[in-house]
Amino acid sequence: MSVNTATNPNGMVLAKSKEEIELLHQKMNSRAKTKRRTKTTLLVLGNVVMALVILLPLLYAISIAFMPSSELFTLDMNLLPKNPTLQNFKEALTKVPLVRFVLNSFLVAGLITLGQIISCSLAAFAFSFLEFKGKGILFMLVMATMMVPGEATIISNYLTVSSWGWLDSYPVLIIPYLTSAMGIFLFRQFYMTFPISLYESAKLDGCSNLRFIIKILIPLTKSAIGAMAVYTFINAWNMYMWPLLVTGSSEMRTVQIGISMLHSVDAQSITLMIAGVVMIIVPSILIFIVGQKQLIRGMFSGAVKG
Repeated sequence: MSVNTATNPNGMVLAKSKEEIELLHQKMNSRAKTKRRTKTTLLVLGNVVMALVILLPLLYAISIAFMPSSELFTLDMNLLPKNPTLQNFKEALTKVPLVRFVLNSFLVAGLITLGQIISCSLAAFAFSFLEFKGKGILFMLVMATMMVPGEATIISNYLTVSSWGWLDSYPVLIIPYLTSAMGIFLFRQFYMTFPISLYESAKLDGCSNLRFIIKILIPLTKSAIGAMAVYTFINAWNMYMWPLLVTGSSEMRTVQIGISMLHSVDAQSITLMIAGVVMIIVPSILIFIVGQKQLIRGMFSGAVKG
């Protein structure tokens, strides 16, 4: 009996020690979970606040687009329309041929995007895989063009296309922007991550340069192509100075020029112009939302080798 009574208390102590350890682990896990949840909640709240601050101008513009002009020009601070209306959108579509401007911008931006993807990928292939004299110097000259502002060459470009008789046409809006140093640099940095043995093996198998680009490089560079497409389309969609300079008729105007035509001296033009801005900003936002993953992936994929 003494042995049993001696061992039982020891067994009880050991059992209590295990229970205490398990209870301690549970408390530590619960504290860690609470800490993680609190940190996640604070991060989400911070992101929501920052998103609201960043999107506040856009949200207010949408509110103004649905607001009658009589509610906008008052002493009251009307953040939301008291009497929402679609009249501003209807008048914006009838006052100027906004649909025609949107179609022009889609055509111009789409062809510029396609042209830059083709030309920049071909140039980047030459700078990455081909060997020829002066390759490094030529690439430095291409990159140096990025330091030249567009305003410095816009007059000479205008005189050139004017002498060719291209004014007020689609070629004058598209052809000067069919390539870019930024696109060449982006594709080249992406191609540099590929081993040169990939190109040499393809050449040994009898693969031509063009076939190598179409069959091998393009499938492997979808992220770079997506990033280039989103970046180029948004830039082409938002062009203002060059289309304003080289176009004069409503048939050739792009959407950014068309929005400025909604402005007049009366107070109602503000709500009309904001309604037009809301309509034309939707395509660029949708394209950015759809292609944001490709844009981020393509911008950073060529930054680190390996």
